[in-house]
Amino acid sequence: MSHQIPVAFVEGFKSAIYMLAAQKESRLFATGRQESQKSKTDYYERIGSVEAQDITNRHGDTPILDVPHSRRAVTLKDADFGAMIDDMDKLRLLIQPENAYAMRAVQALNRKKDDVFIVAALGTAMSGEDGDIAVVLPDTQKLVVVSEDANGNGTGLAVPFSVHVLRKIGAKFDENEVDMEERNLAWSSAQKMAFLGTTKATSADFASVKALVDGMANQFMGLNFIRTERLPYIEDSTTLRWDIEGNLLASSETIDGTTIFGGVSGQKFRRCFAWCGSGIVSATGEGLFVRISERDDKRYSNQVYARHSVGAGRLEEVKVIEVLSKEL
Repeated sequence: MSHQIPVAFVEGFKSAIYMLAAQKESRLFATGRQESQKSKTDYYERIGSVEAQDITNRHGDTPILDVPHSRRAVTLKDADFGAMIDDMDKLRLLIQPENAYAMRAVQALNRKKDDVFIVAALGTAMSGEDGDIAVVLPDTQKLVVVSEDANGNGTGLAVPFSVHVLRKIGAKFDENEVDMEERNLAWSSAQKMAFLGTTKATSADFASVKALVDGMANQFMGLNFIRTERLPYIEDSTTLRWDIEGNLLASSETIDGTTIFGGVSGQKFRRCFAWCGSGIVSATGEGLFVRISERDDKRYSNQVYARHSVGAGRLEEVKVIEVLSKEL
């Protein structure tokens, strides 16, 4: 039983349970390629592209082309929730908290799903025959949000969000032949609200951006926008370096005749990301398991218990773009 349960004792309080604000549903996990996984670690086979050969003679030999094969490993992550409801406390309550506790358990696990998905998108993928080769998201798949000039070109000035970065995301996906119909972008409320302020009222994009910020639309410039407050930060941006268009640069990379921009001490960047649904696998080993049962070893109090076993893994780097947004 929670030590905070006395606040609900019968002392003239209302009998209804008030659920405090919290993310209730999983918002990201369902956007990935859905797989049922039967082992703790499973391997997902990948087949690369190969070019056809021109026929230059008659009755020649059939070409035997080398089709590239590789694999990615996905490991399930187990999570659970447990809470006790003491029978003696229930006698002093106006509420029956079992269902509310179970609801909170499910919501907590739903948020865990999104955390697993975010780590898979931005973190290290495991490749190789035995899943022992670490693959990080390359700097070529990372953008810093910069403002744009009157001609739509980047200025190098880091901002929370801009139309310019959306054009860059679209161009990068197009260059890599990423499917149009399943492109998504995860951002937080800070980017969402700042976005409207960067679009002038005279802009042709203003009406669409306003509808997006007001919650009347969730698509813009070919992307499905999903808000989440669980995206991580880069707390100190002194190691970040980018060019005038917002392309992230490696620490040793130089550009002849071009200004290189960088973060400053104490400045935070939110790690948003864009992805194609087929580029991240969402694996389920055990779906949601919930039980409310009596515990004879706990003076026959009721226990609320919930668990799941899920995993996620990045299948293809070109289908994920990290978007570093300056946090005001």
